[in-house]
Amino acid sequence: MYNVIIVRYGEIAVKGKNRPVFEKKLISNIKNSLRAIGRDISVYRKHGRLYIGIGEYDYEDIIREAKKVFGVFSLSPAIMIEKDYDLLKEKALELLTDKIDFEDASTFKVESKRTDKSFNLKSPEISRDMGGYLLSNLDGKIGVDVNNPDVIMHVEVREDSCLCYSDKIDAFGGMPLGTNGKAMVLLSGGIDSPVAAWMVAKRGVEIEAIHYHSYPFTNERSLEKVKELARTLSKYCGPIKFHSVNILPIQKQINENCPEDELTIIARRFMMKIAQKVAKMENCNALVTGESIGQVASQTINGLEVTDNAVDIPVFRPLIAFDKIDIIDISKKIETYETSIIPEEDCCTVFLPKHPVTRPRVDKIIKSESVLDVERLVDEAVESMEVEIISL
Repeated sequence: MYNVIIVRYGEIAVKGKNRPVFEKKLISNIKNSLRAIGRDISVYRKHGRLYIGIGEYDYEDIIREAKKVFGVFSLSPAIMIEKDYDLLKEKALELLTDKIDFEDASTFKVESKRTDKSFNLKSPEISRDMGGYLLSNLDGKIGVDVNNPDVIMHVEVREDSCLCYSDKIDAFGGMPLGTNGKAMVLLSGGIDSPVAAWMVAKRGVEIEAIHYHSYPFTNERSLEKVKELARTLSKYCGPIKFHSVNILPIQKQINENCPEDELTIIARRFMMKIAQKVAKMENCNALVTGESIGQVASQTINGLEVTDNAVDIPVFRPLIAFDKIDIIDISKKIETYETSIIPEEDCCTVFLPKHPVTRPRVDKIIKSESVLDVERLVDEAVESMEVEIISL
């Protein structure tokens, strides 16, 4: 029945003269997302709107993949025909009959749009005429409800075509991936950092990931868990360059030479320094973390100030004011939650102080850190780093 899918976008529409650049990128991203279904699926722009040609493929499969593409606001499977109003009525009747038979719809209304101003009926007149035609041809199977209908039948009369559709499937919105630079995500096996990565990518930022482990104190299963999270994120973000760093030698040095209550915050500063060094190597413009104010000892305002002091590039924290329950809700929606809650140790549990400092001072932490050969430790960690591309 359906032969096209209407693709709607949000913010791109207000980009002015730059709008074609964003549209072109969005089209490219949609095509890439659909390659697993078919490489010959057409995605095109026509009269200020984007369409996906369904062809021989299952429209539900196409929608399932296309709705994950950042920049897509909603999708509608539709019937597009040549400009023929009588044929449009027939197609609308066919579509509404299908809704009655398979979805038990009992009421409907018609909403019309006329972009062809030469057409002899105006939009309200099209709605009345189309509604009357549908009602008279359905033999009492359905009634009209203009306030709360089961089905809204959308019909459009355009300059060179006509369309009808009834469903609008919400997508994630945002901006097309790759239109707002690149960032390095500090990715752990917890709930928060995958959500933070997803949220930044939703704003059009391409992401790479860096993960810290303490092998052999942490096991291979812990690392594989984080790779699985990266694999899930790649559904939305495309292939992710994944950097794996063993931070155990640094943790040992901190444990042997620094105050016990400062172990966590100093280790966190090293993670930031390493991430920044790798980010600059990979032409990333910012770091991304899953921190939220007050969630753990190192995430007090004082703690965040001290960790920020370790780097000189921007640090994005999209979850900074989120409650945990809100973060969990997003993680379930993007399908990272079930992996995140698998119980595996991570590097943050190694040499964990009994009473970590919650109000660290920058000057005091820098003084404690000064007994370490920071630059050498960072360089050695980066030199031993393992890198791979993770995708579905």
